Amino acid sequence: MWIHRHGFHHGRVTLWAMLGWLSAGLPWVSASSPSEAGEGLHLSPAPLWVVGGVPITNSMLAAWLSGAVLVVLAWLAMRHATLVPGRLQGLLEMIGEALLDFLAGIMGEHLARKTFWLLGTLFLFVLVSNWMGLLPGFGTIGWGAASEHGLQVTRPLLRGADADVNLTFGIAALLSGFWLIWSVQEQGVRGFLWHLFGPKGSMKGFMGMVLGIIFFAAGLLDLISIAFRPVSLSLRLFGNIFAGETMMEAMLHALPRLGWLLPVPFYFVELLVGLVQACVFTLLAAIFVMLSCHHDEEPSASPGSGGGRHAAS
Repeated sequence: MWIHRHGFHHGRVTLWAMLGWLSAGLPWVSASSPSEAGEGLHLSPAPLWVVGGVPITNSMLAAWLSGAVLVVLAWLAMRHATLVPGRLQGLLEMIGEALLDFLAGIMGEHLARKTFWLLGTLFLFVLVSNWMGLLPGFGTIGWGAASEHGLQVTRPLLRGADADVNLTFGIAALLSGFWLIWSVQEQGVRGFLWHLFGPKGSMKGFMGMVLGIIFFAAGLLDLISIAFRPVSLSLRLFGNIFAGETMMEAMLHALPRLGWLLPVPFYFVELLVGLVQACVFTLLAAIFVMLSCHHDEEPSASPGSGGGRHAAS
């Protein structure tokens, strides 16, 4: 084990969210060992151990630590909850209320309360994961070998969780599954299908048939857009966090003698980026849910009449 020098609601956590974190860490993308030649952050997480045929990677370990931090904080804050909250309980309640107000401003009060348990948890998990990846030791403690610049870590023990596309795709896929459940619950199967494919407008006869064909084709495009949502959500979060960690790694090794100083200004930038990316991920998730759960004015008799179309893409 080598150690390399490094520069420097309410809060409810549910069983569903914990299962999501665990499944998100499973290797959807091959977790092959990174090459020991060269420097820089590798795209593939490094496998540390193999348990039951499943490789345990350094990013999975970091994700579990992030989840454990949230669980411990929630337990400490709420184990003796009082009407006059203490500091930790008050802080978590303030964060929870701010998140709920943020979501309510986008989705409305009903949908915000219905989805808060997952969207709020994902926001906190992404934020904690982003910030934990900046702690000393992430990427600089692990297994390695001697080089001309000293000890070079080639297989770090911990890697930023959101710098692994396996994790970001896992939570995006989890979110997409609940998006479908919420959409059907809010509109019913018929209403959901009408939202996608139903013709909008009051025209009848020949023009009504033409509009029906056009809106059915638009619904097929909506399906393609929906299928790519987990990909776009995961790549957006992964790309920004991976780029930040790559920049930090480059600053660390640009001038070995100043490796303890050069990354310092970028830490403040990455703290802000971590918060912004957690907000953007939650914002887009809330918008997707709101658009799909919006109640179109579905006609009760004929499919030729209805309200304005609300695109779900």
